[in-house]
Amino acid sequence: MTVDAHHHVWDPLARRHAWLDAPELAPLRRVFGADRLRPLARAAGVRATVVVQTVTEEWETPELLRLAAGDPLVAGVVGWTDLTRPDVAERLAELAAGPGGDRLVGIRHQVQLEPDPEWMLRPEVLRGLAAVADAGLAYDLVITPDQFPAATAAAAALPGLRFVLDHLGKPPVARGGTEPWAGRLREFARLPNTSGKLSGLVTEADRRHWTVDGLRPWADVALDSFGPERVMFGSDWPVCTLAAGYAEVVATAERLADRLTAAERAEVFAGTATRVYRLRAALGEG
Repeated sequence: MTVDAHHHVWDPLARRHAWLDAPELAPLRRVFGADRLRPLARAAGVRATVVVQTVTEEWETPELLRLAAGDPLVAGVVGWTDLTRPDVAERLAELAAGPGGDRLVGIRHQVQLEPDPEWMLRPEVLRGLAAVADAGLAYDLVITPDQFPAATAAAAALPGLRFVLDHLGKPPVARGGTEPWAGRLREFARLPNTSGKLSGLVTEADRRHWTVDGLRPWADVALDSFGPERVMFGSDWPVCTLAAGYAEVVATAERLADRLTAAERAEVFAGTATRVYRLRAALGEG
């Protein structure tokens, strides 16, 4: 069984997604829905997925939860809410109580867009993150390498919150040279409440000329630092289509994990995501 722990859906015809205005993202400026993903996932042997937020607006998470409620493929939703709100705990409770609320497994904010490198250490943000922990949810981190110190400090300050590092902290694959990214990731991974997603590497690389061998050093750092039991596969579809199709992304991840034992691969491709996001009920595993 394979769990795709990171993909998106959007319809820019129905709602404006400002981040898609970037010229290089023009190929993504069309409808990508679960109906398009479903046959791709089935063909790749993916049994379940986690859909992840894309915009910092309140309307998106309820829509994703309704999608999950009616789609057996989508086992979990990583949504968004304003962590700085004084009533963030109440907002999380409202989401959990609404349609599809049992599929809410995590919260994410676009920290990578915050100009303050220590945004995560602001008192109001730490208070919001504590509310996420109290709600039994995970917190997805989408950061750039220079934001690792604050993210690591936040994870250390909140040992009861499960932190999931999206796209391995967006390493500079295209530029080359694993430091200082690797050292910062290792420090983050020393904390037991952290895990990482083997996702997004093809779009951080040279999108026209990437190779599996070129991605391997970055994947190896993550697998060695977290251990397979704290690494999970994510396709980052449809963003990945800027560099590779869905089947190619799945096959690439499998090759990057080919040095692992069968039990370790089972962790990367299902076990870690199931455990960290608490997907067992959604997967019918009790």
